[in-house]
Amino acid sequence: MGKVVRIGGRGTSRRVAEKSPDNWSGESFRDVSRKRKESAKDSYVTVGRGTKKVKFGDLAESRSVSAKGRYVVSGRGTGRRKVD
Repeated sequence: MGKVVRIGGRGTSRRVAEKSPDNWSGESFRDVSRKRKESAKDSYVTVGRGTKKVKFGDLAESRSVSAKGRYVVSGRGTGRRKVD
């Protein structure tokens, strides 16, 4: 991709590095999350206010549903708009 300036150490050091592809949203984020979960599948996660622990690999994969046809509220709850 391109080069970016990375700031480190409370702003006292700078280094030029290659820009990695963004992976914080969409399908690429889903792939990164899947890989992280796969690598940590033998670790334990506490659930239920810390009263129970479950293997991370045993947790079901969550899926997101579409917001199409729902309303988005704005302006302190006074206005709303339908998502198409």
